[in-house]
Amino acid sequence: MSRGRERRTKTGSSGGGERRTGERRIARRIPIELWVEEKSDRELYFQHAANISEGGLFLERTIPRPTGTIVTLEFTLPDAPAKVRVRGEIANSGGDGEQLGMGVRFVDLDDSIRARIRRLIERESDGK
Repeated sequence: MSRGRERRTKTGSSGGGERRTGERRIARRIPIELWVEEKSDRELYFQHAANISEGGLFLERTIPRPTGTIVTLEFTLPDAPAKVRVRGEIANSGGDGEQLGMGVRFVDLDDSIRARIRRLIERESDGK
C-alpha cells in the first residue's frame, strides 16, 4: 500500500518492521480483521481496523478525525474474549482518495495489553 508522499525503508532492528521516512513509526504491524468501538466525548462509532502494531492501529474506510484528537478504543483481540480498552491519539489521516481512514497511536498502553499485542504479532508473523 503506497501512500504517495511516504517512502518506506527497512530498519536494521531485529523487529523486522518498517520505518517511514518523515514518520515515527518503527513497530512491526500485521493485517487484521478487527471491529473497534471508537468513543470520543459523547460519540460512539463502530470502526474496522485494517492493521495493528504495539504502537497503534489503522481504522480504515472511515471519515478521519483531526490529528491530535484523543479517543477511547475498545476491541477484542483474537486470543481472548475479554474486551481491551485503550486510549489513542489520531496520528494521521488518509483522505487522499487512496485509502480513507486514520492511524491511531496508543497512549499510555498498559504493559499487559502491549504484551498481548506483541504475542499476536509474533504468532501471525510466524505463520501461526
